[in-house]
Amino acid sequence: MQPEDLKLFHSPKDRLRLTVGDEKSYHTVKPAWAAPLSRPRKFLVLLDGKGEEIVTLPDAECLPAESRAAVEYELRQRYLTSTVSAILHAKQEFGATYWSVTTERGERDFVTQSLQENALWFSDDHLLLIDVDGNRFEITSVSALDERSRAYIRAIL
Repeated sequence: MQPEDLKLFHSPKDRLRLTVGDEKSYHTVKPAWAAPLSRPRKFLVLLDGKGEEIVTLPDAECLPAESRAAVEYELRQRYLTSTVSAILHAKQEFGATYWSVTTERGERDFVTQSLQENALWFSDDHLLLIDVDGNRFEITSVSALDERSRAYIRAIL
């Protein structure tokens, strides 16, 4: 499969589809980065509706312009990151952590599982939380949070 033979488009408007030349069509396609944290914007994987790999590309830039635009739209939705400015409440229960936070998009409630895998420290002060739906909540500076927010971080992590 050559990148120039891949035509990605939305039909209906909320479903990404793929045709490969005149050979094959996929009715549901999900783009994902193979290593979004360690190699951002490198190694784009196109998955079928069952989550199985169709093809891996070096990046989105190798796609034709219209296909690249469709893929980039989907990637923005998938990797949407909210910046946390305060933790209003957090509690652990049966292996899950329930969070109520304030972000630039307003107040949000979310749940994380397995903090060993879904709480990623980029430095001693920079934290990323990934919820059960794959949404990302970034705390760019834990030390800049108010004391109550920092206390929740210390107690849970």
